[in-house]
Amino acid sequence: MKLQKYAAVLAAATLTSGVLAGCSGNSAPTSSGPVTLTFQAFANTPEGQTANQKIVDDWNKAHPDITVNLVMTPIDSAYEKISTQMAGGTAPDILMDDAQDIRQYVNEGYIADLTPILSKDAMSSIDPGVLDTVKINDIVAGVPTEMQTYVVLANKDLLDASGATVPTGDSMTWDDLHSIAKATTKNGVSGLTWGLKSPTSAFVSLGLGNGAKYFTGQDKDAQASVGSAEQEIPQRVKTMITDGTMDRVGVSQASSDVLPTFYSGKAAMVMTQSYHIANIAKDAPAGLKWEVLPPLKGSTGTQQAAIPTTLSVTANSKSPEQAAKFLDYYMSAENLSNLNFAEGLIPPTKDARAALAKSTADKNGWAAVLKSGENLVPAPASAATSYPAWKSTVANPAYQQFFSGSIDADTLKNKLVDGWATANRK
Repeated sequence: MKLQKYAAVLAAATLTSGVLAGCSGNSAPTSSGPVTLTFQAFANTPEGQTANQKIVDDWNKAHPDITVNLVMTPIDSAYEKISTQMAGGTAPDILMDDAQDIRQYVNEGYIADLTPILSKDAMSSIDPGVLDTVKINDIVAGVPTEMQTYVVLANKDLLDASGATVPTGDSMTWDDLHSIAKATTKNGVSGLTWGLKSPTSAFVSLGLGNGAKYFTGQDKDAQASVGSAEQEIPQRVKTMITDGTMDRVGVSQASSDVLPTFYSGKAAMVMTQSYHIANIAKDAPAGLKWEVLPPLKGSTGTQQAAIPTTLSVTANSKSPEQAAKFLDYYMSAENLSNLNFAEGLIPPTKDARAALAKSTADKNGWAAVLKSGENLVPAPASAATSYPAWKSTVANPAYQQFFSGSIDADTLKNKLVDGWATANRK
């Protein structure tokens, strides 16, 4: 999410906040009799859109008194549309967003509290660490539906030919990753490619496995904190760039732009988002033998950041209880399994992951991807209101300077901390 995009819109929203201030919680009246709900969603893939439509169609067949109208919004414009709707009082009954983004809307009083209206079964099915991401200002602001992690895809033929020892357990260390990269870097092939044009999100997520926090406090009171734990992964990246085991071109590319390097056999491994498992079967050349390596483990474990896609009931909905019933239905193991398979993502409930594991037992890579989603926790950065602005204007450029050698680790630390003070004032 890019909250800085919303600055102008949210400024306009303050003009109407006096009218909407009383809408926080579940103050909207509940309709009786047949109702029609608007569900605004987006999808990462055409298959994801189809999966959402099926959930809605099946619901409508079984619940003629509560009709749900699905409105799909292009993902590139979804967030700007949400902000405009919130400011204008035209928000849908049910809103798809993500746990990091909805914080601003909770602060403005635009999101209903699901605590009294969502079923206990639906609430208890969500992994505790993931549920914590939607507990904002003493309310449950949404239900998590989909999650992503960072995984390592590997060219099996290149790894086998190198003689590298590849871990087969529940995790592998960063030292293991570096050792494999060293063994496979030869004959014009890089051991690892990683699109690091905008690396901050990956470092914040993967850094949790080393105890990295980056921030203390929340909202505008958050403070940046950069120590050895936060510098661990960037320093490992710098070492791999320096010793030639990481593809230098990929360092300045976007995450999806390095996939052709991996597909063509010019890199033995690629670090990327887990959702690419939905694309690799159709995008990779037919002869590529690939696998997903075990989740990376840092000094404290395999934790990564839980920043799930969410469904929320807006405060201006006239039928919040009926909307919550639809959320209960949406959260079934079958629905979440089908949806996450279509999108190449990870369900936030144990039952849905078990269903997805069963349905993908014969499909390459899915077991490791699902394993990577078992230890997701809230990232302190998600509670820092100015984090997206800091990420794009301060952190990403500073990391690029560090990788290029134009600044050292101490200067990087100072840029990140001092830059936060500037970004958080805006």
